[in-house]
Amino acid sequence: MAELEFHGAAQTVTGSMHLLHLDGGTLTLDCGLFQGKRDWARGLNSTFPVPPETLRAVVLSHAHMDHSGNIPGLVRKKFTGPVYATPATRDLAEIMLLDSAHIQEEDALFWNQKRAGGPADRIEPLYTVADAQAAVGQFRSVAYGTPFDVCDGCRATFFDAGHMLGSAVVLLEIASSPPVRLLFTGDLGRFNVPILRDPTTPLPAADYLITESTYADQIHEDAGQMKERLVGLINATVKRGGKVIIPSFSVGRTQTLTYYLQQAIEAREMPRLPVFVDSPLSTHATDVFRKHPECYDVQAAGQWRAEGDVFGHGFVTYISEAAESIRLNDRHDPCVIIASSGMCEAGRILHHLKNNVEDSRNTVLIVGYQAENTLGRRIAEGETSLKIFGRMYQRRCHVEVLGGFSAHADAKDFERLLAPLAPRLRAAFVVHGEATGTAAMKALLQKAGCRGVYVPAPGEKFTL
Repeated sequence: MAELEFHGAAQTVTGSMHLLHLDGGTLTLDCGLFQGKRDWARGLNSTFPVPPETLRAVVLSHAHMDHSGNIPGLVRKKFTGPVYATPATRDLAEIMLLDSAHIQEEDALFWNQKRAGGPADRIEPLYTVADAQAAVGQFRSVAYGTPFDVCDGCRATFFDAGHMLGSAVVLLEIASSPPVRLLFTGDLGRFNVPILRDPTTPLPAADYLITESTYADQIHEDAGQMKERLVGLINATVKRGGKVIIPSFSVGRTQTLTYYLQQAIEAREMPRLPVFVDSPLSTHATDVFRKHPECYDVQAAGQWRAEGDVFGHGFVTYISEAAESIRLNDRHDPCVIIASSGMCEAGRILHHLKNNVEDSRNTVLIVGYQAENTLGRRIAEGETSLKIFGRMYQRRCHVEVLGGFSAHADAKDFERLLAPLAPRLRAAFVVHGEATGTAAMKALLQKAGCRGVYVPAPGEKFTL
């Protein structure tokens, strides 16, 4: 018997977690954090659909927090099994889970000291640094294309998803009668984007499919034009004598930016101006990228062999210490500052915005999705009065939005990757998307010949 139970990322875009109940035990595909309003997210992140100690294993598609971020929560509640991931995912997850644990501890400390009305209002962190360290110790690395036994009667294989360093599509082969092949996409990436290889094509045939649908209703801007636009905007800002401030996600987006900037400077398409990556997590993540050239595409691998680095070695300054970050405030010459967080809700980017948005020579460059009700969204939409650290600032700087940097597959990518699988599928389950995305994915799979397409609700179960 094999049964799927959907928990996270069901009719939403966060908290990825899909349970597979087998005769040999229960495993979970991903174990991500729900991200959203504090009370709602905390309630979901504090509970699991089965007792964690009964899980046989976690099979992890990739290291993003909405897919991996609650693994330490499982460990805190007595999960002792293996966490299977690619080597690059394991290394990224280590730095990201430790960073997340530190944030959990700091948030709980702040709440208890500043907001709690009494002992009854105090909270515990979802998990601690010690929990994250224990979780990392339970990871087991498996290379792409290498089958491995997850539990009795279930074998898995990772294929390159092309979404982020180490990301994987997971094929599960279940020894039932008759045998069942289940394919889980995790998050799929795009074709012809820098650094990483394209997603594996063709993907292996399967009887059942669990697929994300984040951008199934959209067509991205051409990634090939992003370098040209990025360099053009930087050059225009330099001519004004200004700085370029880029809020950026630490893992993936920052490395793409530094890769493009290294190419442009070496080709003399832009001046050799100072470039700063101001984020401890970005610095550590870039070190992980450097450790895994086996994940690079042909162009990046060639550059790495020729030059030994593809992320700005020699002209990009990576900053971890707070004192070094503060010293950037005293710079008045043209430069590029890349800092997190990507949606301008916390972190060092807030200090750089505070110090630079009122100068008309400067440019704030938005290169990632900005969720509703975030400072990044307000900047992207052109608001001129911005509240930063409780004070209002008048935005006089230029704002530019580059929408082609997304690492998620779009409608064309999904059609190329998944439509060939559809005629054989007994059923497909569409997750990890808002209503428009899941509807578009359902229509795509039905048009391609899939017999049954479902958008499961949280807690819904299906027998395979």
